[in-house]
Amino acid sequence: MKKVVVISTSLRPGSNSHVMAEQFAEGAKAAGHQVELISLRGKEIKFCVGCLSCQNTGACVFKDDVPDIMESVLNADVVCWATPIYYYEMAGQMKTLIDRMNAMYPKDYHFRDIYLLTTAAESEELTPKRAESGLQGWIDCYGKSTLKGHIFCGGVDGPRAIAGNAKLQEAFELGKGI
Repeated sequence: MKKVVVISTSLRPGSNSHVMAEQFAEGAKAAGHQVELISLRGKEIKFCVGCLSCQNTGACVFKDDVPDIMESVLNADVVCWATPIYYYEMAGQMKTLIDRMNAMYPKDYHFRDIYLLTTAAESEELTPKRAESGLQGWIDCYGKSTLKGHIFCGGVDGPRAIAGNAKLQEAFELGKGI
């Protein structure tokens, strides 16, 4: 049994990327894994100011919801990020969280397998490439981890537009296969 953390970064109710995150989580649960689905909706996540205090203390100077999220990520075996694509890049709140998790860098971590789920109104093959590249930059800082899978669902713009899309079953199966 693995500990799986799924981070849904969209703030929109009925988010397509959140629906895909739920399917990944359900697949992982069906396989017998312990799953925590974290939604950034309603969370307080302040911007990193680059003071680097966290590199010396192991903790950020800001007191918000990030330490709890970071603790879950540090102790996970698998981390799955779900994000909508805005302007051909990950959602800003995902990048803000990644920046704030800088305090993790000097710490021991358990995660090895990273997954990415992305959705967008655009459906071109290149649409999710920058988001994947941005996440890869974070992964590269944790040398024992690798990007194990990425599912992109384009052509979904309005809330819950992903309903009935085959990519949902693909996300379920990806979660089930970890």
